[in-house]
Amino acid sequence: MNGMTSRATPVPPLIAALPRDPRGYPIPAITPRDPEGHPTFAITGTARTLICAVERRCSICGTPMPPGPVYRVIAAAETEALAAAQASGRPATNKAPSPEPPGHRECMLFAAFTCPFLARPNARRGQDAHVFGESLTRGTARGSSTDTESGDQIGGAVAGFADFEFRYSPGEQVAFLFTGLTELRPHHMGADQIPELTAVLEALGSTPWPTDGEACPPYLLDDEAAAEAHARGILEAAMARQQGGS
Repeated sequence: MNGMTSRATPVPPLIAALPRDPRGYPIPAITPRDPEGHPTFAITGTARTLICAVERRCSICGTPMPPGPVYRVIAAAETEALAAAQASGRPATNKAPSPEPPGHRECMLFAAFTCPFLARPNARRGQDAHVFGESLTRGTARGSSTDTESGDQIGGAVAGFADFEFRYSPGEQVAFLFTGLTELRPHHMGADQIPELTAVLEALGSTPWPTDGEACPPYLLDDEAAAEAHARGILEAAMARQQGGS
C-alpha cells in the first residue's frame, strides 16, 4: 500500500492514531520499514500482510476486523466483472488472486482516496508481485472503463465480501481470494468516496470503534524486526501443527 496523504479528511480515528512519516502521512500497518526505520510505501510487507491475514486484522489500521464482511478497493476490470455478475444474479467472487489484503469498510473508503495507487485509474503498480503462480507486473496501470448503461466513468470501487481465504508460499506474497459480494460502491476517482466516509464517521459519532478499544499492536508499528519475528513465529507454529498432525 502506498503512502496516504496527510491532507485527506475525514480520517477514521484508528488511522489517525497510526505512526506518521516526516511529511505527516499515516503509515498503513502493512507498510514495511527499511533498516533506518523509514516506511517503504511502494512495497507491501509480506510479514505484515501475513500477520494481518492470520490474525484477521485490517491491513490499514492493524486492528481486528469483527465477524462479518471485509472490504477491498478494487480496480475497474474487477468492478465491471462483479457488477455484471451481481446484475445477472450469479455468485460474485474475485476469481484472480490478489496481493492486496482486506480491511474495515471505513479504512478502505479512506484508502480509496488517499493511497496514490488506489485513488486514480491511471496509477501504476509500484512493484512486481507473484501470487498463486500469477505475475502482476510493475508499472501496470489500474485502468478505467465506461459503464455501458449510465455512461459513467469507472476507475474502481470499494467492495465488501462475506468471506476471504489466503495462501502463502515462501518466496511469494500472501495471496487473497474473496467470496460472497455484499456491497459494491463504484467510483471514477477515489475521492468520490469522501462523502460516504464523512457520513459514516458522522453516524458513528462517539460510538466506540468495533474492536473493543484495541489499538494497532506494536509488531505492526515502526519496528520491522518485531514484525518479522512475529510472522516467523506464526509460520513456525503452523509448521509445528502440520508436523504434529502427520
